[in-house]
Amino acid sequence: MAEHVASVHPIPDEEPSVRQVRLESEAAPALKEEAPSPAERAGDARKRALLMRVIAAAVALALAALGWWLYARRYEDTDDAQIDGNISAVSPRVSGTVVAVHVVDNQEVKAGEVLVELDTTDLRVALAQAKANVAQAEAQVSAENPSVSITATSNVAALRNADADVETARTDLDAADAEEEQAKANDRLARADLQRAEQLVQGGSIARSEYDQRRAVADVARAAVVAAHRRAAGKKAKLDAALARQREVEQNAPRQLGTREATVQARRAYLDLARAQLDEAQLNLGYARIVAPADGIIGKKSVNVGDRVQPGQQLMALTQTGDLWVTANFRETQLQHMRAGQHTRVSVDGLSRDFEGRVESFAGATGSRYSLLPPENATGNYVKVVQRIPVRIKLEPGQPEMKRLRPGMSVEPKVWIR
Repeated sequence: MAEHVASVHPIPDEEPSVRQVRLESEAAPALKEEAPSPAERAGDARKRALLMRVIAAAVALALAALGWWLYARRYEDTDDAQIDGNISAVSPRVSGTVVAVHVVDNQEVKAGEVLVELDTTDLRVALAQAKANVAQAEAQVSAENPSVSITATSNVAALRNADADVETARTDLDAADAEEEQAKANDRLARADLQRAEQLVQGGSIARSEYDQRRAVADVARAAVVAAHRRAAGKKAKLDAALARQREVEQNAPRQLGTREATVQARRAYLDLARAQLDEAQLNLGYARIVAPADGIIGKKSVNVGDRVQPGQQLMALTQTGDLWVTANFRETQLQHMRAGQHTRVSVDGLSRDFEGRVESFAGATGSRYSLLPPENATGNYVKVVQRIPVRIKLEPGQPEMKRLRPGMSVEPKVWIR
């Protein structure tokens, strides 16, 4: 059986009153709040400092985001861009055999500098032939030139002779007509005398012999009329022939002169052709020396001494580094505020530096339209794709290290639109 042990409390010498105990119990929490411990005070300070740092960081991030947004609204950029330039294909203009090559790949050349030389033997022979053709044509023109004036003079003389023949024939015809009229008058007179003689011979007033004589005179007059008529007819035929000759001369004279002039013109045209062929032969002889069309750098050289080359065959490429620009393919949604003349900053990856430029122009169509197989949206299922439009950016001249730029280098342009 457990033993119950009673606790014994000591009796204070002086028991406090109930009111005093209550006051002490109510004052204890207040004393604790008014006087926190040092550890609690240090913790509160750390919390307040951390909260202030968080608030400050949030405000700084908000300000940075706002500043970046305001800055980014001022330009449009793209990484789909590269340096562009003119690359000329150097090719011969005449066929021939290469006798000298004066350049190598990556060599800088100046405009007019000789790159390749061709054998000129065949070209010199062609030049000599052209000179001979010119001399022959000049001789033919010199021989034909006087024929025009000679033909013109002879035509004038022929016309005058024809006119004179017509006048002579007409005069002869008039004379023949007059003789015929005279013969007819004589015939009428002779017939009248014959009729009177017949009456007189019947009355016995004249002798028979006189009558016979008058009859003979009448017959002669009649024969003279026939002869005069025939002479007049002959003169008429001569006049007709002279008139026909006159018409023939009048018609043929201009034709003969035109024929001579056409012949001379043909000779002169042949002379012009011969001279043009001579110029061509001289040019071809000059084309045997293939020169650089502009300042630049040689590349893709594919010609050597002894090669047989043909016109249009590419021998090498010439990159014209003196005139470079930037082709930037911006999305169509980026072109809303983009205009020609806006300032541009171009960052070149290979040089790690920026170049200044200006927007020069915009392409006439999207890049996909210039492709070998442009899209046909009217067939199949349509999927909208944001297109890109090439923008040409002109670099400001005179900037440092521009000579190190090469077509094809990657760049990142920024176009300032605000």
